[in-house]
Amino acid sequence: MANVGIHGVTKSFGNQKVIHEIDLDIEDGEFVILVGPSGCGKSTLLRMVAGLERESGGEIRIGERLVNNVPPKDRDIAMVFQNYALYPHLTVEGNMGFALNLQGVEATTIQNRVSKAAEILHLEPLLARFPKQLSGGQRQRVAMGRAIVRDPKVFLFDEPLSNLDAKLRVAMRAEIKELHQRLRTTTIYVTHDQIEAMTMADKIVVMRGGRVEQIGKPLELYDKPANTFVATFIGSPSMNLFNGHVGMRGNELKFVTDNGPCLPLPANGNLETAGVFGIRPEHFILADDGFEAEVLVVEPTGYETHLIARFGNSQVACVFRDRLPVNPGDVVKLKADLQRVHLFSKEGVRLG
Repeated sequence: MANVGIHGVTKSFGNQKVIHEIDLDIEDGEFVILVGPSGCGKSTLLRMVAGLERESGGEIRIGERLVNNVPPKDRDIAMVFQNYALYPHLTVEGNMGFALNLQGVEATTIQNRVSKAAEILHLEPLLARFPKQLSGGQRQRVAMGRAIVRDPKVFLFDEPLSNLDAKLRVAMRAEIKELHQRLRTTTIYVTHDQIEAMTMADKIVVMRGGRVEQIGKPLELYDKPANTFVATFIGSPSMNLFNGHVGMRGNELKFVTDNGPCLPLPANGNLETAGVFGIRPEHFILADDGFEAEVLVVEPTGYETHLIARFGNSQVACVFRDRLPVNPGDVVKLKADLQRVHLFSKEGVRLG
């Protein structure tokens, strides 16, 4: 195992700069997830760590070793791809031991490593099967097993669950997390799914446009997003944001939204410079002294009720743990938990 250091790394394709001076330190044994929308540069950054792309500037270190000019096969890393990349003519056992065969490792060592990985991933009954005889989840486990047998310093995952159905993704998330807890191998994982990032990572790196927006533990990003981009990207449904300004209404400071309605403010904070009021959907309650909103959509999930309502000329998303007897067209009174309000500047930067 090893730490990974990414210092001042840039990447350009011709005149187009796609990665902008990224600095990131990953501790030995840490599970770090790179997350962001499509085109943000997360896969490109992962491929540079793997050596599949050449960085335009900066340094990448694995352990104490500078690997900028080291070919992928000599970086002591193992990568799991989105499309599994299994050899159809080889059995599960053959696929898992293929890289070790190429390295000239002794047959008994290969067999021992494959058996150990198969036991970890519950693949023992499948070792004689071919990839076409496996389900999607089983193929992904074989791809993971092929990485495990190499006993690398760093695991690299490039959106490994995106081809699986929703139920299987949940199961595989748990398996990958359990695998990391058992092996404690340094892991860098790329996804566009913020639920994967929140549930699996020790540390999340949120990217946009080739830049890092925020780095932190999952709940740190959820509770204190650095800007409005992180606030809306982390969390589902995403945070409600209202543009406006702080002004006096009667004897009280209120947040006056751009379309007119007013919202109460917390008792402290940099209120005067606030230009965006944020509140997560689950931090509303129904209260007689709340603001009125017309229900547009009701989404019962069984254990929660999701509402989309019209507030002035804006829409607001709400999540309630109870089952509510409301229908589209009803008017509800919503009150924000002032201890959970997020205030941002007009430029979208967090205040306080």
